Amino acid sequence: MPSKPNAAWRLVLLAFLLGTISAAAGHDDAAARRTMEQFAGFAAASGDGDGGPSSDFHVDSEGLQRQIDELASFSDSPAPSVTRVLYTDKDVQARRYIKGIMNQLGLAVREDAVGNIFGRWEGSEPELGAVATGSHVDAIPFSGKFDGVVGVLGALEAISLLKRSAFLPKRSLEVIMFTSEEPTRFGISCLGSRLMAGIEELAQSLRNVVDNQNVSFSDAAGSAGYKLHLEDLHSVFLKKDSYSAFIELHIEQGPILEKEGIPIGIVTAIAAPASLKVDFEGNGGHAGAVLMPARNDAGLAAAELALAVEKHVLESGSIDTVGTVGILQLHPGAINSIPSKSHLEIDVRDIDEKRRNDVIEKIRRSATQISKNRGVELSEFKIINQDPPALSDKSVVDAMEFAAKQLNLEYKKMISRAYHDSLFMARVSPMGMIFIPCYKGYSHKPEEYASPEDMANGVKVLALTMAKLSLE
Repeated sequence: MPSKPNAAWRLVLLAFLLGTISAAAGHDDAAARRTMEQFAGFAAASGDGDGGPSSDFHVDSEGLQRQIDELASFSDSPAPSVTRVLYTDKDVQARRYIKGIMNQLGLAVREDAVGNIFGRWEGSEPELGAVATGSHVDAIPFSGKFDGVVGVLGALEAISLLKRSAFLPKRSLEVIMFTSEEPTRFGISCLGSRLMAGIEELAQSLRNVVDNQNVSFSDAAGSAGYKLHLEDLHSVFLKKDSYSAFIELHIEQGPILEKEGIPIGIVTAIAAPASLKVDFEGNGGHAGAVLMPARNDAGLAAAELALAVEKHVLESGSIDTVGTVGILQLHPGAINSIPSKSHLEIDVRDIDEKRRNDVIEKIRRSATQISKNRGVELSEFKIINQDPPALSDKSVVDAMEFAAKQLNLEYKKMISRAYHDSLFMARVSPMGMIFIPCYKGYSHKPEEYASPEDMANGVKVLALTMAKLSLE
């Protein structure tokens, strides 16, 4: 029976891969080899001869695009848009598709109680914390087909790339498809990764949460084949040392990389997000019969608060503070009826947690004052979540930079202002993110687009980052 490859041979394999890539990029592969020698602490062999690694370090861009297009067909809205909401039939079909690819790659596939999907390539020392990667495939209504998906299918292509190149991992490598990164159905973003991070408040709230059709979380999960008891939610919680590192590949969802002509973004921090729900209740009435001085209009209260959100954000003094009123609903919703109720959902983000919290407090004070001025009741002002920012771990950032340099790819260190599962994985593992450009910064809309070349660059950086971290 052949013995397990030792660490030195694995590093030789990685050195060979890097030499192959550097040569393809017009580099002297001796430079890559010298870099690996410094990393390894010994002189690397050439990698030639019988049993040596394959020189094929080529991303199957056509196959990756085909998979992205096939996954986009599992949608509740017509192409080119994608709508794929948690635990719906289309979501179940997408899950089956992802598990099929994992099985084709020879990964060990499992699911947890809420449907986070894991595909593991076991390393020679499986007792060590694995190196993980992944993202999500659920999609908000009428969005695009690249958000999240690049981080799942691209991660699987990175695994395939390493396998084709005869890389031998020491630490296991694992691809995760997270459940419900988008808050579409239950108003909870990053539901799967929040639970994996061990957030007890979420586990408790899922006992009572319902969607807009009054379907409970447990019933929705059951309809998708996850017959969970709510006490099972604790089984999703991860132990602190479950992973030695987590890296997420993602489209930027902003215009910076494309505008500056830079192919790779290395994320150093993820902004601190918060979500608010606000309800006003006033007196309805006929739009013609009730004179203006006698009105207590819940709709105008909501409109005034929406403008106050903008005002407080702009007054924060930082361009990094952003606020959005993404939902504003009026009841009864008739053109000839004065709104008796209004409902707002507000998103506030900043890389500075205190500055963000100061804005939230100003919004609360404005809501209180508006209710008094307009004679309406502020029936609810609820902070749904108020998460801290997350910093990328230096060891993961260093590995991503190392990979980009070996690939001769220019990169930019940057902040992510969008929510990602990495925000919560950072609570249980050293974390990092790789961004690739997206066309005009479009995201969450059908025009969302990432080029095959940019996706291939991201896959290669991810593959080399995982390979390097796997050997540590």
